[in-house]
Amino acid sequence: CCSHPRPGEDTALAARRRLWEEMGIDTAVEHRFHFIYRAPFGNGLTEHELDHVFFAVHAGEPSPDPTEASSWRWVRPEVVTDELANDPEAFTVWFRACWNEVLRHRELLRDRA
Repeated sequence: CCSHPRPGEDTALAARRRLWEEMGIDTAVEHRFHFIYRAPFGNGLTEHELDHVFFAVHAGEPSPDPTEASSWRWVRPEVVTDELANDPEAFTVWFRACWNEVLRHRELLRDRA
């Protein structure tokens, strides 16, 4: 999910709220890291954002809101890594910017378990 917190809203609460609104998933979220990226576009506009990345665990099937998520799928991280290597433009700039750090944090969590 991708969103901005409401004025005065904690980022973890915003992440949990948006996970529910977009995907119908109600579960705790854990802040893992944040990053800043800057992406100029050909139309003269530039995205320059501070993004927070949260992890969550969910055992059931999502129930996405079709006005929020037109397509989704469960895939193994290795599939995402391969797809990023083969077709990076199929992914948003922010996703490409954080994927390796997502994998690193995933490994840290696996080592902790």
